Amino acid sequence: MIIGKIIKKSCLIILVIIVLITLIVLILNFWVVLTTRKQIVDNYQDLEDIDCIIVLGAGVWKNKPSPMLQDRLNTAIDLYNSEVATKIIMSGDHGTKYYDEVNTMKNYAKDKGVLSSNIFMDHAGFSTYDSMYRAKHIFKAKKIVVVTQKYHLYRALYIANSLGLEAYGVEATPKDYSGQMMRELREILARDKDVFKSIVKPKSIYLGEELPVSGDGDITNDIKMEVKDGKR
Repeated sequence: MIIGKIIKKSCLIILVIIVLITLIVLILNFWVVLTTRKQIVDNYQDLEDIDCIIVLGAGVWKNKPSPMLQDRLNTAIDLYNSEVATKIIMSGDHGTKYYDEVNTMKNYAKDKGVLSSNIFMDHAGFSTYDSMYRAKHIFKAKKIVVVTQKYHLYRALYIANSLGLEAYGVEATPKDYSGQMMRELREILARDKDVFKSIVKPKSIYLGEELPVSGDGDITNDIKMEVKDGKR
């Protein structure tokens, strides 16, 4: 009988812990969305003095952008052609010579008429946090427009806010993508993770020299990355 009471009490404690964790996860997720939703704009023509447009990477297939990434790129190119900003940062994963998002992104934009010198490549945009951190500290941007799918914009803007960037979001052309429900669920946890990361504000692993976005984007062509603490 005593064992039964202990088991019952333990189950109750576990249940309370699960409920509390779930509430914390949902509250933080709601907070990220609530505090950034007004920064997602439709009338981007009204934006002024934007330093750059940042396109967040989303996978490449055989040196071609995935459908999600292609939609992000097309939206960014439309912004560029609308003169929202004269510079674009392609931020993605170029961790090895066998996987290269950023050159694929740049080549796609060049084929659509964007000047090579106006396209910067962030070879170390391995995470949304890295992309925002490097936009400020490496590319010296202050006022940015972030382009990605809407579910992802909230987190990118939240991180940008925490780093002191003036940031606006433009949603990539809305479409139905395979596996989107799983992305939405993962994003809830990712938002929670980056809330805490935005409090601590760690440096990006890959740093390197400053490359002001006001300059020539071709300086980033296959640039060598440096890791903090001298480790690769």
